Amino acid sequence: MAVLTQAETSEKLALAPDWHLDGQDIVRQFAFRDFVESMEFVNRVAEVAESNAHHPDIDIRWNKVRLALSSHDAGGITEKDFEVASAIDALLP
Repeated sequence: MAVLTQAETSEKLALAPDWHLDGQDIVRQFAFRDFVESMEFVNRVAEVAESNAHHPDIDIRWNKVRLALSSHDAGGITEKDFEVASAIDALLP
């Protein structure tokens, strides 16, 4: 999959306003009531990641979960990152 240009990445981020660019990753932070709710969300993210064969970097801090997506094998951000970001967003009520 081809790496998106800076302009293409900006266009896609405009459609996914909760995500932002952080270096070579698109990133979003989620907040939950407690650690258990955070872990339940992470487990749902794992299912999305496995079904898409595309795995985010995950940082869990009690009630906060930070996800970072990048296509390391392609060397940057690709369409696949935005597809998985959208699928993750769909996990929320």
